[in-house]
Amino acid sequence: MRFSGLRVLKEGLTGNKGWSPHWRDADPKPEYDVVVIGGGGHGLATAYYLAREHGITDVAVLEKGYLGGGNIGRNTTIVRANYFLPGNSEFYSHSLKLWEGLEEELNYNVMHSQRGLINLFHNDGQRDAIVRRGNAMVNQGDDAILLDRAALRRKVPYLDFDNARFPVQGGLFHPRGGTARHDAVAWGFARGASDRGVDLVQNCEVTGIDVDRGRVTGVQTTRGAIRARKVAVVVAGRSSQVATMAGMRLPIESHVLQAFVTEGLKPCIDHVVTFGMGHFYISQSDKGGLVFGGDLDFYPSYASRGNLPTAEHVMEAGMTLMPMIGKARLLRSWGGIMDMTPDGSPIIDRSGIEGLYLNCGWCYGGFKAVPGSGHCMAHLVATDRPHDAAARFRLDRFRTGRGLMDEEGTGSQHSLH
Repeated sequence: MRFSGLRVLKEGLTGNKGWSPHWRDADPKPEYDVVVIGGGGHGLATAYYLAREHGITDVAVLEKGYLGGGNIGRNTTIVRANYFLPGNSEFYSHSLKLWEGLEEELNYNVMHSQRGLINLFHNDGQRDAIVRRGNAMVNQGDDAILLDRAALRRKVPYLDFDNARFPVQGGLFHPRGGTARHDAVAWGFARGASDRGVDLVQNCEVTGIDVDRGRVTGVQTTRGAIRARKVAVVVAGRSSQVATMAGMRLPIESHVLQAFVTEGLKPCIDHVVTFGMGHFYISQSDKGGLVFGGDLDFYPSYASRGNLPTAEHVMEAGMTLMPMIGKARLLRSWGGIMDMTPDGSPIIDRSGIEGLYLNCGWCYGGFKAVPGSGHCMAHLVATDRPHDAAARFRLDRFRTGRGLMDEEGTGSQHSLH
């Protein structure tokens, strides 16, 4: 089934009775070439690109709940490629290019909106750092425009430019940045993978990983044992727990990151805007709600909910930056479980156990990485070689100290990212 304007019109005029399911709700087979643990955005994208790019279709995606029920549906939907350090910069540039052709490739509306992203700066030191980042982005082949105070005021006049403590001095504009519909991204990749023969198995929790003489042989699940030549662990905040099943200890802590949305409002925020002094970021959804978030809760947790002091901190930052949102009523909040590495950068690598592959440690960057992550992970699983765009996402950098990518400049240790 292909989507088109004519098809939508036809179904609307005939009672919408001609639509078919977007994907097959498959039962697990006893054996597969590849098992992907995790039915979120990264796992579904991995399965899709395994089938599309490498012709590997004997693949199962195992999800303990429902497809797209984890972090892919618990984020603020931001898409960007404004990273600074080598390793991260080329990867997110690669991912953004995939985003830009994703709807046509999947024949699915993921509502990718390149409305532009603005990183604000508030002092001379932040300005200098922003200029360096912008130059790195341009050198990578991406777009970055430095806005002075006057240019920024014309673009986002609703900010509190003259706040005594955090005056807004300017910003870095990333025109190709924006947002996408998180659920639609998961559904589009699920549909594309299923159409190519991948089995999407819901309500199938992995309870063990079978390893024999240093090689993975399959997994144990709540729906029986499944043999596999290769197993990819793509489970975001649960990465440490699943890796433990194979006898591994990963350099990852899991933290809660909260997000919030207000009632629907008339269009008032055209871009994604980030507050340089308060770790606050905001955009407006297609339904009118203001979608925003801030810092982690800063304590390890596997709970998909947050604490009130952090929520209060995020609201304070929002009011400091743009007091106009003060009368908007909060509609709901949620939390995603972030798999945080010591240097704030991800891992896409072989595990040291033959046939077992890891995709984890995405910190704040998971949603925007979905197409790039799936594309690079599929390349690794299919060829046993890292994709050029993800060549620096090695697991052993935490053991050797070589190749650490401290993107935020806060130090390579836990609890700082």
